[in-house]
Amino acid sequence: MASMRDIKRRKESVQSTGQITKAMKLVSSVKLQKAKVGAEVSKPYFETMYETVADMIAKSGQMSHPFLQKSKSDKKAVITITSNRGLAGGYNSNIVKMVSKDERFNKEDTVIYAVGIKGRDSLSRQGYTIAGDYSEAINEPLYADAMEIGKELLSKFTSGEIGEIYLAYTIFKNTVVQIPTLVKLLPIDAEDIVSEQEEEPESPLDKITLMNYEPEPEEALDAIIPKYINSLVFGGLVESHASENGARMQAMDSATSNAEEMISDLSLKYNRARQASITQELTEIIAGASAIS
Repeated sequence: MASMRDIKRRKESVQSTGQITKAMKLVSSVKLQKAKVGAEVSKPYFETMYETVADMIAKSGQMSHPFLQKSKSDKKAVITITSNRGLAGGYNSNIVKMVSKDERFNKEDTVIYAVGIKGRDSLSRQGYTIAGDYSEAINEPLYADAMEIGKELLSKFTSGEIGEIYLAYTIFKNTVVQIPTLVKLLPIDAEDIVSEQEEEPESPLDKITLMNYEPEPEEALDAIIPKYINSLVFGGLVESHASENGARMQAMDSATSNAEEMISDLSLKYNRARQASITQELTEIIAGASAIS
């Protein structure tokens, strides 16, 4: 059985840790409220842009455009959105596992554009090539950050250096539930887009009516698709930012609860050890008094 001194030191250590986790939970809670508002405000635009482009592509017929055709390059680029700090439960590891265990992303033909130090370091250790690091963007997501990432990747795609672009991020559903998600950004395939969203019933006329473009389709897509890519990336940033703080708040809440349970258990052990020590001292005193008499 551990001594009273050891139990007391252990209890003080756990109490100190519990105070830290409780403070981190409060900080994450405050950050979550702000991040949650940002995610809720941007989500309507994010979803409407996604649905609009899906509808456009589905009703455009056999259109020839670089953004709609697969490049000759077999190289794939994955934008991975994680956090710069740990202590967020499985938030970071879920994204890393989703990418590393996907058969499409072999280490030879896949490059990572990392948003978040944790994901960048983990994938780098596994042998993936880190082609870009935008980790600062996750601290306070801005649309300008999404534009910078989108511009870089669109340039690589149109030049033929990259054949496919994917986005790995975490959808914020609520404080408890965060869903790791993988979305294909380019080339755009109407079937891929529609399969990821619930299709509303269409009339027979909708199915045969093609989209009319003004100006020409190529010019319209040149203007719309970059905004579409930037919107998806920005949506991924704000959703992941809210998810990170939600996951960290839950992790710190669990850690605080565990610390309280350990403190209760250690207090019980300390009281038992103290009682045993008092009993032993009384036994020795009585035995000594009996020997004298």
